[in-house]
Amino acid sequence: MENNNQSMNNILKQSFNNVDGNRNYQDGQNNNENKNQLKSNNNGKEQNQNNSSEPVNPFLFSGNEDNKNDENSDQQIENVKQMGSMTDISPVKDICFISIIGEIEGHTSLPPQNKTTKYEHVIPMIIGAEMDPQIKGILLLINTVGGDVEAGLAISELIASISKPTVSIVLGGGHSIGTALAVSANYSFIAPTGTMTIHPIRTNGFVIGVPQTFRYFQKMQERITNFIVSNSRVDRDALLKYMYDTDEIANDVGTVLNADEVVQIGLIDEIGGFSSAMCALRELIDKMNN
Repeated sequence: MENNNQSMNNILKQSFNNVDGNRNYQDGQNNNENKNQLKSNNNGKEQNQNNSSEPVNPFLFSGNEDNKNDENSDQQIENVKQMGSMTDISPVKDICFISIIGEIEGHTSLPPQNKTTKYEHVIPMIIGAEMDPQIKGILLLINTVGGDVEAGLAISELIASISKPTVSIVLGGGHSIGTALAVSANYSFIAPTGTMTIHPIRTNGFVIGVPQTFRYFQKMQERITNFIVSNSRVDRDALLKYMYDTDEIANDVGTVLNADEVVQIGLIDEIGGFSSAMCALRELIDKMNN
């Protein structure tokens, strides 16, 4: 009996030792795997840190082959976003170019598909050009169908009141309130194929049909007419005659004038292109400096 009990105890001890050995072996394997995983993670972190100093982004357009950032790397992208151009040509630094294109947007936002000129963008540009000592003159490029009357008149008054020489050129069309913008400069040009539409102010949508409304329209029209007459050589009676003509525009009143006609009546000073406008602006700058 004693021998049997002793043999049984030896068997149990051996089994327990085998179990402990397997546990220790598995624990050792797990520890080795954890150590290897930590080591690989640390190596990955070190590799990422080494690579983070010079990241390579295949989608980065910087204008060079190495995809390295420099001071002018984002300039071409900004040109594409803002101006639709990738040229590196820098305009002259002493002349401020301001473009009035599309429809002039005033206090009410126009639909997003409309190409607009926001007066809250143009007014700070004019003020900045007036206060910047490096700017010697302003060239106004106009191709507009008109728009908000008060916004266009505000821009026109601001251009007419600054001290630096100003020249405007009508490219394509200077219709409606664009007429006031064209004559607001010290000297005005129109392209040989340019046109201008002269008509009284009008509105659409909800209108309160009371005498005060029509009186308001009349006062607004007087403001625009007085501004155009005082800033150009056009005769007041001739301007009103073209404005209320019923033969030129179907279902409306007004007149469409080509380049020869607007120069003949004294609304625009001269027919010419961009080079002529630049030469005139340079002459005005030289006169002011002398």
